Amino acid sequence: MSDTQFDLIVIGAGPGGYVAAIRAAQLGLKTAIVEKQHLGGICLNWGCIPTKALLSGAALAQQFKHSEQFGFRLGAVEFDIQQLVRHSRQVSEQLVQGIGQLLKKNQVTVFNATARFTAKEYLELTDAQGQKQQISAPHIIVATGAKAANLAHIPVDGKHVWSYREALVPTQLPRSLLVIGSGAIGSEFASLYQDLGCQVTLVDIAKQILPSEDIEVAQYVKKQFEQQGMRVLTEAAIQKIELIDDQVDCHIETAQGVQIVTVEKVLSAIGVQPNTQHLGLEALGIEFEQGFIKVDSWCKTNVVGVYAIGDVAGAPCLAHKASHEAILCVEKIAGLEHVHGLDRTQIPGCIFTHPQVASIGLTEQKAKAAGLNIQVGKFPLLANGKALALADSAGFVKTIFNQETGELVGAHMVGHEVTEHIQGFAIAKYLEATDESLAQVIFPHPTLSEAMHESVLSAMQRAIHI
Repeated sequence: MSDTQFDLIVIGAGPGGYVAAIRAAQLGLKTAIVEKQHLGGICLNWGCIPTKALLSGAALAQQFKHSEQFGFRLGAVEFDIQQLVRHSRQVSEQLVQGIGQLLKKNQVTVFNATARFTAKEYLELTDAQGQKQQISAPHIIVATGAKAANLAHIPVDGKHVWSYREALVPTQLPRSLLVIGSGAIGSEFASLYQDLGCQVTLVDIAKQILPSEDIEVAQYVKKQFEQQGMRVLTEAAIQKIELIDDQVDCHIETAQGVQIVTVEKVLSAIGVQPNTQHLGLEALGIEFEQGFIKVDSWCKTNVVGVYAIGDVAGAPCLAHKASHEAILCVEKIAGLEHVHGLDRTQIPGCIFTHPQVASIGLTEQKAKAAGLNIQVGKFPLLANGKALALADSAGFVKTIFNQETGELVGAHMVGHEVTEHIQGFAIAKYLEATDESLAQVIFPHPTLSEAMHESVLSAMQRAIHI
């Protein structure tokens, strides 16, 4: 096999792509990966990782605000936004270097170029200097991710109207910010900037913020945001913006009429669109669904030998979904037995707002819409000893069970570090745990996780501490 012929090629080195390449190499496949810009993709360079580094700074700011509760009286605290940004970039750079080392260790050939299908098993690569070459493989995985979607009448200029990229590397903290879109990305940035001391307005055309979450969770987070000083407008649409004296007048249509909100910066966070352009997919006859590449549960497209994983293959657009797809796709290609196809009901979601949100499975509304006879349990963190000791007791745990079978069909959490605890419900759900079996699990004391146990007991009308 020549240096241009491989068993498997991956296009894109994000959390789906690089994992697919490494797993393929582990299974003995001669593997190449094509990445036009950054190893680690958007998630590692401009998404999941740098935002969490910034949010760690915001969490520290909140601890400073409440330090007297723990006996610490602090003087004036200076904040350097540029140092926090440097920290976030250093974290990303360290992880990017690590991915490069992992690919090298597993003998994956890396091409720094763009890729385009010229035929079913053939790709034409173009590097930064315009040099072209052709490589081939019987199996090609498209893992090109997604990019920010924009409103046509609210163009991103990088100065007054930001995308997530500008929001990640501000040179100074704006006094005021309006965020368009209250999904995970918009809500995280709104929460981040509010905690750092910015006056934030969060706007969404939907009836609730966090539209994918359980209504009760969304309503609770909205209330918490407002108590923190954030202005939240739902069922509201941005009509237009006007630049006046280096500020932005935002004309917002609401049920009460048109409101004008004046801010220093606007952040557009209305969602993402898949990176499917210029890949030559249409010429192959690849099928699409709502703009995303259509795949089955094994990540196969309708064209034999072509696969798609991650954001480009549809919602939920989550890094851990992409990595999971990468492994099952490659293992299926390699012919391993007992490989399970993707079950989207087993994918947990995490939103790193303040308070955090985490969920898995059906919301209460979707469970009822599906005709399930359910029993719902809920336990407030206000009744949890560890939460009180941390002085961070906002939130609750909500569990939803099928009343006829006892099956856990959904779990929803809001509160301190719930993103670290949702994996407990993810394991339980995957292993088909029931309310009765979860009730028998011994949870350690004192921990926040006890609220998970109490929520299960609550669904059975057996809660002890409420």
